[in-house]
Formats: sequence, structure tokens, C-alpha cells
Amino acid sequence: MDNHEGTLRKLTIGDDAYIDSLLASERSNLSQSGLDPKSHALVRLGALIAADAAPPSYLDALECARQYDTSDDELVGCLIAVLPDVGAARVISAAPKLGLAIGYDVAVALEDSTSSLS
Repeated sequence: MDNHEGTLRKLTIGDDAYIDSLLASERSNLSQSGLDPKSHALVRLGALIAADAAPPSYLDALECARQYDTSDDELVGCLIAVLPDVGAARVISAAPKLGLAIGYDVAVALEDSTSSLS
């Protein structure tokens, strides 16, 4: 039996021991995912966008992604990548949260650009 089939079965039935092992540590989750570390970090960021997560959640995801030399452009690229699946409302909500996490206050930048036009 393929590994992916066993994983799907365990997740489908809510195998507590298996799920607990995936939640036990970042390293365990990464290893079990089969993804490379950078992809793993970007997928997690995509999930936060899809879930309309709170701003502090982005800080952990960003810290993890930064460990694998993820650029700001790649992080923002996640917003573009998930747009067709999660919709504009989620991406619009996530953009300023991600901006703050990477150190760019979109609201302040928009105010500055508006006041410079006056």
C-alpha cells in the first residue's frame, strides 16, 4: 500500500495518535508532509490566508518561511497564488496582515500617498 493511501485513511478517520504526532513539533510535521521546507512554509501561509487568520498568526508563518530564505516577493506571491481559490475578499483581508508581518504598513503607505496628492 502506498504511503499517501495510509495517510489519507488516517486523516479521514481522525486517527488521534497520528494527528497528535503531526502536531507535536514543526520538525515532525515538515518531515511527514514530504514537502521541502520552503514549500511547507508557503503552503502554511496559504492556509492562513484561506482561513482569514488573525494578524499574529502571520508572524509565526513568516518566521518559519524566513528560515528558508523566502523573499518578500515570494510571500506576497502566495496572495496571488491563492486568489482564484479563496476569492478576492480573503486576499484583500490578508494583504495588510501579511504586509505588517513583513514590516510594511499598507494602511500608512496608502494614507501617505493620499495625503501627498492633496
